[in-house]
Amino acid sequence: MENEMLEWQNKAQVLIEALPYIQRFNRKIIVVKYGGSAMSDENIKKSVIQDVTLLKLVGFKPIIVHGGGKEISKWIEKAGLETNFVNGLRVTDEPTMEIAEMVLGKVGKSLVKMVQELGVRAIGISGKDGGMLKCKKKYAGGQDIGLVGEITDVDAKLIYDALENDFLPIISPIGMDEDFNTYNINADDAACAIARAVNADKLVFLTDIAGVYKDPKNPDTLISELTVSEANELINNGNIGGGMLPKLGNCIDAIENGVNRVHILDGRILHCLLLEIFTNKGIGTAILQDCEPKYYTEKN
Repeated sequence: MENEMLEWQNKAQVLIEALPYIQRFNRKIIVVKYGGSAMSDENIKKSVIQDVTLLKLVGFKPIIVHGGGKEISKWIEKAGLETNFVNGLRVTDEPTMEIAEMVLGKVGKSLVKMVQELGVRAIGISGKDGGMLKCKKKYAGGQDIGLVGEITDVDAKLIYDALENDFLPIISPIGMDEDFNTYNINADDAACAIARAVNADKLVFLTDIAGVYKDPKNPDTLISELTVSEANELINNGNIGGGMLPKLGNCIDAIENGVNRVHILDGRILHCLLLEIFTNKGIGTAILQDCEPKYYTEKN
C-alpha cells in the first residue's frame, strides 16, 4: 500500500510540475512538424498523436504539419520509378508528384482518424486548399529538381477557421504557384512558414536525433536551451553540419519572425512532446530569443 501511495504521489507531482506550463500556454498556438522515423513505428505514432491530443484537451491550439518521405519512397519503388535526392530534396517529376500528393493525403487522413479516435475533432488539409501555401519553383544549388516548391506566402484563414471551430488541423505540405501548378514542399519549410503566419508560440520539430550538441560526436553535450545568437555562433564555428544545418536555420528564421520558442526533439522517444513541454528541463533542445530568460541552466 505504501508503494502504491508513493507511486500516486509521484504522478501527482508530475501534474503539479506541468501546471505552470499549462497556464502559460493556454490558448496558445503550437505547430508540430511530424515526420521521419516517428511516422514509421506504430507505437511511436500512437504516442505522438496522444501527446498532441492531450495538448489540445488541456487548452493548447496544436497544428500538425506532416511529412511522409519514407512512405512516398515506398510507393515510388512500387510504381517502378527511381528516387533521387539533391541536397536532401526529392527530385520531383510529374509521376513522382502525383504519388507524393496521393501518399501525403493518405497519411493526413490516417492521422485524422487517430486523433478522432481519442475524442478530438481533426481536419486534414492540403496546402492547396484555400490557396494556403503559395509557392514558386525551388532550386537546389542552382539545379532544377522539378516540382519542388519554395513557399512565397501563407494564407492562414483556413487554419484560423479550423482552430476557431475547435478542430485540430493536420496539414499536408503541398502547394501551388500563381499558375496553379502543384508542388511538393519540404515539410520543415512548410511548418516554419505556417508557424510564422499564425504567430505560433511554439514550433516543434520531431527528428531522428535528440537535439543540438556542442560536439555532435559526444552525446553528453546535448544543449537544453540555446539562444539565436548562440545558435548562429555554433553554425559559424562549423559545429553544425549535415541535416541539422538547414533545420537549425529554419529554427532561427522562425524565432526572428515572431515564433517565441522552437524545440528540436527526438521523435522516437515515447511521449517526447509532453516530456519537453511539461517538465522543467525537457529532453531536447529549445531555441529562444536572445532577450528571453532561460528556464534551465547548468547550475540548476
